[in-house]
Amino acid sequence: MSRPRTEIDENGYDRPSKSQVKREMHALLDLGKRLIELSDDRLKQLQLDERLLAAIKDAKRITAREGRRRQIHFVGKLMRQVDPEPILQQLDIWENGSREQTQAMHRLEALRDLLLRSDDALTEFMDQFPGADIQQLRTLIRAARKESQKNETLMPGQDPQRKHYRALYQYIKTLVDLSESS
Repeated sequence: MSRPRTEIDENGYDRPSKSQVKREMHALLDLGKRLIELSDDRLKQLQLDERLLAAIKDAKRITAREGRRRQIHFVGKLMRQVDPEPILQQLDIWENGSREQTQAMHRLEALRDLLLRSDDALTEFMDQFPGADIQQLRTLIRAARKESQKNETLMPGQDPQRKHYRALYQYIKTLVDLSESS
């Protein structure tokens, strides 16, 4: 979200146009609405101004349509005094996850799929994570493979089972997290 510009434009104006100011205020109002929808725990993590936080909590409690609308606009007005960029960045992380987390999750999923496809991958995995319990890992892989075979024979409309598939992922994730923290 850009701040109003103060340089002189080609028409000789030294401030933003009314349309630009309105767009920015509407964007802040929309951001305020998003904040009202957040849980109290998430709001605490944002470290908002006390007055803004109180206004958001009031908006959550108000059930009357007109009263709520007016309180939302008051939150929008208070948002003008806050830098919205850190808030927007944190909301983006909560909604989409950080890129690093997503990439790490995809790497773990690829590793799990590789272990399910190839026994040679298990040998490489054990070389990389010598502290892993080979017996437990083999049991998880075998159970996930059986689960996958059963899922292939399901009738349309039946939900596939993913219990062992997820358990294998969690075990791999635990091993990777332990090796990274060491």
